Amino acid sequence: MIDRRILAHFDYILLLFVIPLVGISLFLIHELDPVLFAKQVKYISLACGLVIFLFFVPFRKLNTLIMALYAICLVLLVLVHFIGTQKLGAQRWVDIPFTNFSIQPSEIMKTSLMLLLASYIANNPPPKDGYGFKEFVVISIGILIPFLIILKEPDLGTAMVVLLTGFGTLFLIGVNKKIWISLALIVVVLAPVMYVVDPLKDYQKKRIMDFVSDKSPYQVNQALIAIGASGLVGKSKENATQSQSRFLPYANTDFIFAYFVERFGFLGALGLLAWFFFMIVHILSLGFAYGKDYFLRVVASYIAILLFLYVGINICMVIGLAPVVGIPLPLVSYGGTSFVTFMTLFTILENILAFRFVFEYNSNSNKRGPLAQLVRALGS
Repeated sequence: MIDRRILAHFDYILLLFVIPLVGISLFLIHELDPVLFAKQVKYISLACGLVIFLFFVPFRKLNTLIMALYAICLVLLVLVHFIGTQKLGAQRWVDIPFTNFSIQPSEIMKTSLMLLLASYIANNPPPKDGYGFKEFVVISIGILIPFLIILKEPDLGTAMVVLLTGFGTLFLIGVNKKIWISLALIVVVLAPVMYVVDPLKDYQKKRIMDFVSDKSPYQVNQALIAIGASGLVGKSKENATQSQSRFLPYANTDFIFAYFVERFGFLGALGLLAWFFFMIVHILSLGFAYGKDYFLRVVASYIAILLFLYVGINICMVIGLAPVVGIPLPLVSYGGTSFVTFMTLFTILENILAFRFVFEYNSNSNKRGPLAQLVRALGS
């Protein structure tokens, strides 16, 4: 039997946000490619099995294992440079021996970094005026190491997401404002130096130059045509010629938003944006609702920021407001890596919420005397 307290603390609203997005994804992918639809169903089945397992993992008590997972992810990121598999001009994957599968360590690192931040901050909560310089440096090292390794792959998009999500979470948790001001000044001063050093690859510079200039990449032009011709309520499958006639590249992955708008029009685009907006606000509100539970605050803040970055970058990329990078639309784009990553993050959040009564019991017990703790234990 499942403890009633687990069901009482479970966040059903998040589940209601996730299920329609998965349904939209399957609908669009099936229209574009039935073969990929079958593969996506397999990815979803795999994610569901992982969700059931992870939901019962006591993450709050796994401080040592969290550190070990973070260290293993760093090792895998380093191994990418030596035995990594190259796809689409970037070396980001590691093949699993004796199987046909490969893993992308940078995706696993997103979950590992979140747990590391949650574990450390929960055990070392910030003072009233925020973290000072020493604690900020310690936490920053944990963020910067994977950022630099991923940047070297090269994977500028994922590296920037890791960097912004990590420091964005710190900003919401609390760091002394003098540190942020000093950091901003350092960035302004070092910006010309970074331009001279020029750490970017040729294809990355081309993407940025295409974005700055009036020349848009082919896929962005085709996406704009699909969006512009969709009208108020979109087109039928047969009339969605940009996608169905294969004029729009990557219509089922990074540019699936363009196909969604082509099918459901301007009103559909507004609805999808509103759906993501309220989903992000809801997740963010969970962190503020339980102010003293820093593990929950970090997890909720991290996921909300990561979701915001993915949605914002992907849509801006599709409509030509950002350089083209490999950032999919969460839970909608085809692919197992991103889907499993976000389902893992959502499951961890649900786990922290559903088993929060254990945290509340322990917290309240710590504030009572030994006799009161004994009486409460006997009473339960």
